[in-house]
This record gives sequence, structure tokens and C-alpha cells, in this order.
Amino acid sequence: MQQLFFYVFIIILTATSCVSTKNKNYNFNNKYATSAFKKDVLILKDVLEKHHPSLYWYTSKESLDSAFQYLLQGQIKDSLTETACRNKLQQIVSKIKCGHTTVRFSKQYNKVVNKYLYPCFPLQLKTWSDSLVVLARYNVADSMLKPGTVITSINNKKPSEILSVLFTLLSTDGYAINHKSQVLSGNFPMWYSFGFGLDSVYKIGYINSFGKEEFVKVQWFKPMVDTSKKNIAKQIDKVKTPKQTLKEQRQVILLSKRKMVVDCALHTAYIKLTSFSIKNLPAFFKQSFKEIEKQQITNVVVDIRENGGGRVRNAILLTKYLHQLAFKVGDTVASKKPSLLHSKYIPFNWAYTLAKIFGSKKMEDGLWHNRVYETKYYAPKNKYHFKGNIYIVQGGYTFSAATLFAGWLKHQSNVTIIGEESGGAYYGNSAMFIPTIYLPNTKLRVSLPLYKLVMDKDRPKGNGIKPDIIIPPSSFAIQKGVDKKLDYVRQLIKQKTIN
Repeated sequence: MQQLFFYVFIIILTATSCVSTKNKNYNFNNKYATSAFKKDVLILKDVLEKHHPSLYWYTSKESLDSAFQYLLQGQIKDSLTETACRNKLQQIVSKIKCGHTTVRFSKQYNKVVNKYLYPCFPLQLKTWSDSLVVLARYNVADSMLKPGTVITSINNKKPSEILSVLFTLLSTDGYAINHKSQVLSGNFPMWYSFGFGLDSVYKIGYINSFGKEEFVKVQWFKPMVDTSKKNIAKQIDKVKTPKQTLKEQRQVILLSKRKMVVDCALHTAYIKLTSFSIKNLPAFFKQSFKEIEKQQITNVVVDIRENGGGRVRNAILLTKYLHQLAFKVGDTVASKKPSLLHSKYIPFNWAYTLAKIFGSKKMEDGLWHNRVYETKYYAPKNKYHFKGNIYIVQGGYTFSAATLFAGWLKHQSNVTIIGEESGGAYYGNSAMFIPTIYLPNTKLRVSLPLYKLVMDKDRPKGNGIKPDIIIPPSSFAIQKGVDKKLDYVRQLIKQKTIN
């Protein structure tokens, strides 16, 4: 049955990749009439109410209804751009506190948006808590704003004010806002423009090298393309590097997503894994743990700071190499009734319906449960099973299946979790199958998880996985370009080796 469940899912992926929502008269960031947008708001509200499995986990029905009503009756007074439509819908969706439910731009918006990235806010910033720190500057002239510089204000708004606005534009599980901070840090200029628009000049408050606050005005960043013959000649004269073959390029990309490095001096293997959906992961896991056993490695570091999730079966497989006892996916893996009623707005809804029927069973509570994930216990691997010290390095990007992996291993006696709170919730989430709602007027897309997953009913609800050892970001680490978390892990291993 589980095998059939998987094959139906593959059919869904293949089918939905062919979905077309093309608008022949599309203009970038098009404006939509109030009436058209309101229709989309009502459609989204209806679909979420009928199909979202944990719509009221964190926010009451009354509160969510009130937010929709306020948007429909009070906020929409004029036509809105696609960006504005997305923001207003996302501000409501973020109240659900489900990291897998988010509003995305139309397909055509995403196809052409790269042409409209500039001008932009001139600083790339790292955000956490109430902090803004410079990662990079785009204008060479802004030399006082070096990496590691603490920003105290932007256009007279304090970091807490700025983040409170930008956080409403993002989704996360429960109250684990560390995920939102990580997403903002990935492209702060873009998110800042969504929240506050674009200015040609910004007044920036910052802490100078003497520890005092100063202010400076910086211009937006608008790259100038130098097409002069002289510049082109200079580029040609640069030392040419051999062109990589397609196979070599793929290998470089693969290594950036998953790799294992062995430090023989510390008897430590470092495994970096950015997703559980990377091709050929089972073979990678087997080869890695075979090598770990061969070299008699006593410490394994699993870095999942950039891991946003992926295939649950791969997360299960990796856990089997490390877990000491049998484990299961969750106490509850349940969905509402199989049929998706809004066929006009959820392409290939029939495929999701089939997958739910064949992969689930209706129980006394009226929900359709995936009994395999609720009842099956996965035994640890006999061959190449690792029994030494395990260090899991996590952060705000650690999400979905990556949170499952860390959650299964948390509290195991030989496991230490280091870093920051995970983005994915420790208690559970809504995920598994995630079709897309296509809103007919604005063409905005909204992801709709179909199963609620309670990993362990006795776990606290609302936050991500709290690390055993908290290593927060710091302006000093950014300034020096050091990896505090991995440095700390190395020190722990050295201390254990000495003792």
C-alpha cells in the first residue's frame, strides 16, 4: 500500500509540472481591480476552511474570520499591484502559523522578475531577534558599512519595527520566528522593498568602530553595465580557466548540496546535507557510513542548517543509521476527506484524491489516517550503524523533514544538537502532500498541505527544536568570517578526546 502511495505521488509531481496559468496580456506587477481581488480572497478562505488539516491549531476560527473580514471590508479601497495582493493575502495566511502554507507570486511574475530586481536597497543584512547586521554592501562608496556592522535604524525605523512588518510577509511553523529571520537574511533587499517600497536614498543608523551610533545617507543600488570596448578587452585578457564539462558542473552542484569530509586527526566525519530530496541519497548514505566504519570514525557531525526538508523516506533512512531504537514517523498523520472540492482552483485534484484514498484509512474521528506512518516502527540499521558521538548542527532553515530527523534523535544519549532553534516545529506540522491553489483573477499561488502530522503528542507545542547548546549569530563572527557553530563542535570533540 505504501508503495502505491509513493507511485501516485510521482504521478502528481509529473502532472502538476505541466500546469499552465499563462496570461497572454500579462504585465509585470499588474494592477488588479478591487472586485477581482476580493473574489480571490473569498475563494482562498473557502478552500482553506474545507481542506487545511490544522487551520486553527494556533489561531482561533473567530480570529481568522475577523482577519479576512477586515481585509475584505476595510483595507481594499483601490486597485492593487500583484505584490500588494500577495502581501495582503500573506499577512492573513501567516496567522495560520503553518510554514507549508504560503502565498507565492504568479508563474509569469517569477519568470520575468529578474529583469526588475534593480534598483534595490543597497545592503544585504543578516537578521535575528531584534538585530540587523551587514553581510555585504552593494555600493563601493559605502565603505563605513563593512560586514559585521550593526545597523541601528533605517529611515528612522528601529530594527524591531522593521522586522515586525517583514515577519508578517512570511510563514513559519508556530512561533519559531527564527525561520523568518533566516529567510529575510537570504535576500533582505527584496523583502525590504516588499514591506516598505523603494527609496532613492536611505538614512542608515549604525555603530561605528568606536562603539558610537552614527548616521549616513546611502543611495539605492542600481548597477551600471560597462559595455565599452576597453572593458571588454580587459575581460578577455583575464586568465582563462579551463571550461568545466557538464559532468564536472553537475558534480560541483551536487557537492554543494551534500558531501562528507573526514578529519582523521579528530576521528570525525562531517556530513553536510541541504535537502532530503537530492538524487541518489540512499547510495550516498550507504557509502558514507561504510567509509565511517572502515576508518573507525568516533564522531559524526550532521550539518542540516540549510536543509529545508524533502522526502520523508530519506530522512527515515538517515535516521536508521544513527538511531539506537526503533522509531515511527508520528502519533497522528491525518487528513480531511479525500476529495478536493475545488477542482477549478487545484489542478489534478483527482490525483491527490486517489493518493489519499489508497494511502489512508478513515478512522473513528472522521479523519483519513496514514496508518503506515502512524503504526510502523523503523528499526535501526544492522550494517554500518553508527554508535559513536553524534552532533547535529541546525538553524532557522532546518525545516520539515529535517526537523523530523533532528526530532527523532533529540534526547538520545549520544546526540548533541547545536546551533539555533529549528524553523520547523518540534510538535508537528502540516505537510506530506502539498498541492497548489491557483487563484483565478490575480493568478497568485497558495500552497495547501493536506495532512497534519503530530510527531509526538507529548512534545510541547508551538516552537521549533531547541538546541542542547545554543550558538546564536554574532556581528563579530560575520566580521571575521568564522563559523562559530562548527568551531564550537570541534572544541567539544577535542575536549572529549582529551578527557
